[in-house]
Parts: sequence; C-alpha cells; structure tokens
Amino acid sequence: GLADAVRRLGPRAIGCPGDVADPAHPEAAVARALAEFGRLDILVNNAATNAPLGPLMTVDPLAWRTAFTVNVEAPLRLTQAAWRAWMRDHGGAVVNICTEGTDGVGPGIGAYGTAKTALLRLTRQLAAELAPSVRVNAVSPGLVRTEMARFVWEPDEREIAATLPLARIGEPEDVAHAVRWLVSAEASWITGADLVVDGGRRVRAARRIG
Repeated sequence: GLADAVRRLGPRAIGCPGDVADPAHPEAAVARALAEFGRLDILVNNAATNAPLGPLMTVDPLAWRTAFTVNVEAPLRLTQAAWRAWMRDHGGAVVNICTEGTDGVGPGIGAYGTAKTALLRLTRQLAAELAPSVRVNAVSPGLVRTEMARFVWEPDEREIAATLPLARIGEPEDVAHAVRWLVSAEASWITGADLVVDGGRRVRAARRIG
C-alpha cells in the first residue's frame, strides 16, 4: 500500500492519499508538499489508468471520460496548482509520464493510447507557456515491470524480451533514472522534449537476429 511505499523511500518521504480524478486533490497534494518541505521544485505526473480496455466501439463513454480525467486533466490540474503555489515565482521542472505507444496503435488500448497522446501534446503546450522559469518534458516508457502492465508482460516476458534490442523489459528504475536526469541541472536547456525509454522497441525493425 501507500504507507509501505512511503516507508521504503526513507524518512523524508511523505504520502498524500487521494484520487487524482478528484479536482480537490491536486491543491491538497501541493499544499501538503509545501507544508512539509517549504518548496516545490519538481512535479512528476505519474498517476495513470489503462482502463477501459477493449475495442473503442464497445467502450462506455463514462469510462472513456475517466481515462482522460486521470491521464490528462489531473496532470494539468497538478501543474496548475504547483505553478500557482510555487513555480510561477521560483521556477521548477515538470515531467509527465507518457508512453512510447503514442507513435502507433495497439489492440484494446485505444482509450489509454489516445489519452497519453493528448498528454504528450499537453506537455509541449505547457513547455511553451511556462518557459523560461519552468521546464516541462515527457518520459515515454515502453513495457515496464509494473502492476498496471502485468497482464502484458507476465505471460510472455521471455518472448517479449527477445524482440527488444536491449533484450529485456523495463524496470521502474529505468524510468526513474530518466526522470531524475530531466529534472536535474544537467538538462537545464531541455524543455518540450519526449525522452523515450523503451529498450529499443522503436528501432527493433532494423535489428539483426542471430
């Protein structure tokens, strides 16, 4: 649960239970961060849902709306809250977690893919609007060993890994390392970018087998 995750992060970590689909949650989360740390330099919009799964012709409109509320509207609300409370006056860095699937399509993930493509577009718009004081970038992971993607990787991990140039699926740490670099001073001249972390999936068509 959340408490265990916070405990593993160390004594300076805090949790703010809530639902990002709740319009009141972004303000509460930002207020909690400022109360605890006195500043808010980095925002990573990572909360997501891949529901509803299935063909778009059978998708319930309310479930479709929820996908956009969680994957697109919530990152905007959190960025707005962080901007108003701290970043407008002090600067900062925002990273939105998108997906490498924004350049293509796949069976059953139309709602997720469409929402994440919208998030990538939002990332670029915010990068322009919040410059120069706030940098906004995206990290687009491929298949990563997470609970949300378990139904994809668990049944066929070895077979999937064999199709990737780097010969394994991603780990959460692979994404975290990319985020850490993007929010660091080493990336201070980068905004509006999409850093793909996919084990080479996008270039696998040119890979030599054997």
